Amino acid sequence: MAAVVEKHSIDVVPDSERHGRAFNQFTLWVGANLHITAVVTGALAVVFGGDVVWSLVGLVLGNLLGGAVMALHSAQGPKLGLPQMIQSRAQFGVKGAIVPLLLVILMYVGFFASGSVLAGQATAELTHTDDTTGIIVFALVTAVLAVVGYRVIHVLGRVASVICAVAFVYLGIRLLDRADLGDLLSDAHFSLPMFLLAVSLSASWQLAFGPYVADYSRYLPRDTSARATFWWTLSGSALGSQWSMTFGVLVAATAGEAFLDNQVGYVVSLGGAGAVASVFYFVIALGKLTVNVLNTYGGFMAMVTGVSGFRGQRVLSQRGRTLYIALIMVAGTAVAIAGKDSFLSSFKDFLLFLLTFFTPWSAINLVDYYLISRERYDIPALADPHGRYGAWRWKALMVYGIGLVAQFPFLATSFYTGPLVDPLGGADVSWIVGLVVPAALYWLLARRDTAHVPAETILEAPHAEPVASGATP
Repeated sequence: MAAVVEKHSIDVVPDSERHGRAFNQFTLWVGANLHITAVVTGALAVVFGGDVVWSLVGLVLGNLLGGAVMALHSAQGPKLGLPQMIQSRAQFGVKGAIVPLLLVILMYVGFFASGSVLAGQATAELTHTDDTTGIIVFALVTAVLAVVGYRVIHVLGRVASVICAVAFVYLGIRLLDRADLGDLLSDAHFSLPMFLLAVSLSASWQLAFGPYVADYSRYLPRDTSARATFWWTLSGSALGSQWSMTFGVLVAATAGEAFLDNQVGYVVSLGGAGAVASVFYFVIALGKLTVNVLNTYGGFMAMVTGVSGFRGQRVLSQRGRTLYIALIMVAGTAVAIAGKDSFLSSFKDFLLFLLTFFTPWSAINLVDYYLISRERYDIPALADPHGRYGAWRWKALMVYGIGLVAQFPFLATSFYTGPLVDPLGGADVSWIVGLVVPAALYWLLARRDTAHVPAETILEAPHAEPVASGATP
């Protein structure tokens, strides 16, 4: 067991422990997207007024756009061997990175909770208990797997990608037996606000993976092609999510209230009753287990990154790892139990609200990595607040704040609607503003401020002979 449990957390994965192929990103991200929450996300495009045809087109566009941004983050993993959010210290400072990290942690707790609500219903059916007990049982299993870490996460992704793909093919066939696909596709009435809602739902789904996607590519050998990592990540995530969301669109368009009243129960009923139903309850729990382990693992990484920036910590003990994961589990489980009766009504706003906070971070991180630093970082300095990156990098923090504020006039949620939403016909385009404005502003401010950028990537501490990226230490 000791050989299976992951040893690394926020520290660099040494070349001697790198393994795997870029294709592993495909199976992981297919498995992480073929599940009931992605189905519900797709269904929301219809539930809130969209038609089948334009909802599907919008979801495809959002998955490709958001997935491309997410995959650009994934390509950073093999190069640096670091968790995603540690890299943010190069832009925001060793301590300044806590600003986006606080929101990242909130995201992981929220996704853990939303996943646990639906998976808890399936677990309750399998264990013949109530939903609250199902949520708790599911959360405990999730936490144990997150403690074991990287290897089990990839194995789980491979298993889930196969089992869930087979299940969704079967459920899709059963659904089409009940529906007249010709009628659904013939009722196409374009509405810009509804179309942009579909784009935003799927784009936010993909962008939300950005703060932790490199966590699952950082063990790949350093010479792994960035292009291969990008395309396998994008294709796996976009295919898995679009598959699930398409199913959700068709279910919502054909089932109406039957689906809205009990999302898990209705999907399982498509498969059959009795023992067959138990199989599909298991599939739903398995699909959610994959992505909830990712959320728990990512949340623990984000918490450690934030705390260690102030404590000067470079490594984490196994006991500390377990404690951080337990904190994520307890917080997520509490939110899940508190919100299980109003899940569907709050989930859309949760997704779109999160998007407001993560698009500026993604824009700044990607512009810095690919255009300003050009993939060259001083990795030991990422743990030193007195080093080349400093404790706080005020330009990035200022741009991040401007990126947040710039989105508010375009934001449309149930608790806040910006003044420019009505002139746009009710469309929410805040995420586009949140990508473009901070990306352009950060590039303008940082393109000449490159004194902190090393000539080549530094992998070892200054007391040792520096090793350039691509060399063997």
